[in-house]
Amino acid sequence: MVALTLLPPLIGAVWAVWDLLWRSRWAVDFWIAFGGGSATWLLFFTFLPKPLWLYVTGHELTHALWALLFGGRIKSFRATSKGGEVVVTRSNVLIVLAPYFFPFYSILWLVIWALLHWTFPQLHRVSLHFGLGVTYAFHVTLTAHILKIRQSDVTSQGYLLSGVVILLGNLIVLLLALPTLTGTVHLTDALWHWADQTGRVLEWVIPRRWR
Repeated sequence: MVALTLLPPLIGAVWAVWDLLWRSRWAVDFWIAFGGGSATWLLFFTFLPKPLWLYVTGHELTHALWALLFGGRIKSFRATSKGGEVVVTRSNVLIVLAPYFFPFYSILWLVIWALLHWTFPQLHRVSLHFGLGVTYAFHVTLTAHILKIRQSDVTSQGYLLSGVVILLGNLIVLLLALPTLTGTVHLTDALWHWADQTGRVLEWVIPRRWR
């Protein structure tokens, strides 16, 4: 029932992100740097061994971070190239599925770059956008790669709910990030457009006599 309830916001987010991508196409400097970073990672991903230990570490750290955000505590942590495990005192669907939509290394790079920029104000934004391209492509490709294998995170929450939450979470990340990074659309406009598109979906789904 939760998955079905989230379907209208999911469809609305697809429309809103598509519109946002179209409206932000004029941010050429951003897309060149971001695309260059993404292409660089894709070359590594295609021709070199996949850094699974790095991915698993970020995956488990994301579980831990979201558990802390919800007031939980970390009891144990383990990460290897063959898999990992983090034991926390609190769990919910967002804590369990966060690694599949939360780009841990992109957020980490953003923090590192902000600290570097504070120390070296002359640091150009091209480096920020290039690094985000590398780290976000890392997130997308390795998440897709790891989802080919049966994941207990997904099976524990059910395939339908997991799929909806993962897709919606990734779209929300784009809705929040693209307006901030490209500067072509205001963040509130992007969120309002998402709400408007979700409302249109609900109007189509809910019979008129029930409104």
